Amino acid sequence: MEDKRKNEERTVKRDSDKLGTEPVHGLLLKMSAPLMVSMFVMALYNIVDSIYLGHYSTDALTAVSYCFPFQNLNVAFGIGTAVGMSALLSRYLGAKQYDKADKVAHNGFILAFINYIIFFAVGCFAAPIMGLMTSDATSARVIADGTVYLRITQWLSIAPMMQSMYERLLQGTGKTNYIFYMQLSGTIFNAIVDPILIFGFLGLPAMGAKGAALATVFGQILGCILGHIFNRKFNREIDLSIKKLRPHLQTMKDIYKIAIPSIVLQSVGSLMNFSVNKILSAFSDLAVTTFGVYFKLQSFVFMPIFGLNNASVPIIAYNYGADRKDRLEKTMSIGVRYGIGIMSVGTIIFWLFPEQLMALFNSPAEMTAMGVVALHTISLNFPFAGYAIMRGAAFQALGKSIYSMNISLVRQLLIIIPCAFIFARIGGVNMVWWAFPCAEVAGTTMSILYTKRIRRNILSKMTPRDADGNAIPAQA
Repeated sequence: MEDKRKNEERTVKRDSDKLGTEPVHGLLLKMSAPLMVSMFVMALYNIVDSIYLGHYSTDALTAVSYCFPFQNLNVAFGIGTAVGMSALLSRYLGAKQYDKADKVAHNGFILAFINYIIFFAVGCFAAPIMGLMTSDATSARVIADGTVYLRITQWLSIAPMMQSMYERLLQGTGKTNYIFYMQLSGTIFNAIVDPILIFGFLGLPAMGAKGAALATVFGQILGCILGHIFNRKFNREIDLSIKKLRPHLQTMKDIYKIAIPSIVLQSVGSLMNFSVNKILSAFSDLAVTTFGVYFKLQSFVFMPIFGLNNASVPIIAYNYGADRKDRLEKTMSIGVRYGIGIMSVGTIIFWLFPEQLMALFNSPAEMTAMGVVALHTISLNFPFAGYAIMRGAAFQALGKSIYSMNISLVRQLLIIIPCAFIFARIGGVNMVWWAFPCAEVAGTTMSILYTKRIRRNILSKMTPRDADGNAIPAQA
């Protein structure tokens, strides 16, 4: 009886109802602002290690650059699964199917733990993996530092896996402001502890790359704990309980129908990064380090746009479930305009201040010169990426994540890797960077074509409805 009464109370008034009632423009800005800030904070979180390590030693910074593909792969599984859970959750909330929404949330956590087991195994093979990623000319110090860093970050990756789930639960129910607090707490903790462990302050030994890894995972553990607290205390949409952690095969399949393309999309980035690192290592470890630094810097531009993307997904998914075509299309349109604008600002910054950005990492003159060319060249693709990323939000929310996966496969496997290989042989290391703008042109073209298919096959068949859910009769 008590459970029935509680369920009835939950159906009367839900915070997620605002996804289908508040003005779209203001709603998108209100939901995306904390997510964009939190993603920017996450970018800061990721770059702090590299800045400190750059001042500690170039070898330590190079080691972390070699580890980046596997770190990115870990993130791909964690965030990809969480995105699948969140999109399906929002769709059920929009359709008022609250029991199914609960089941999605709990099975998402089960899948997150399964993902962790996989990456714990990766940590067990850190040494041979580092041997695979590096070249014969790579120093023993770089390989040793990379092995320790990879092992620690993978063995303790349960925290970021669970944190991603907690964040997407808050996102899927419209409580994005709490995500900001989670990210900010971990970043501040990491920024304080990083120099202590890396350089050996307060009587501790200098641990270099090992210290950076420990500071990172400790910050993630803090964020995970806060995520659990916020969901238990403030998220009325989902009743989290250990008793409800029961595997449901069909629900897992439904989550992964959305999640797998997202996981593949991000995992392809790891394969691309690994391949480009191998191409660049033929020139020097310094080229690999430069590429790693670029990825840290570009996260400042891409992370906020991912926040905008993540805010768009639940709005689009909710209104798709509620059959509100007008709100769905408006969210897509506004998101693309903001996406292109934000990314264009990033291009301008990379062109005006490349030397200053490279100086953050205490880079030697040769690395700075190489980095300036890389930042100028690769940043040309930012506005195109803004369009494609925001279209990807619609693909995910409408259950067509396969489109984003196809675009990523073409961009990063069929264009970037072959072009980087060819350009390296005909024009040297600075020619390699042109592979990225070439790939983005193809990705944008595919995004435009897939958007036309979405409009033709999905949006054109939706019934226009008013705010109360009543069908709007077609005009004579």
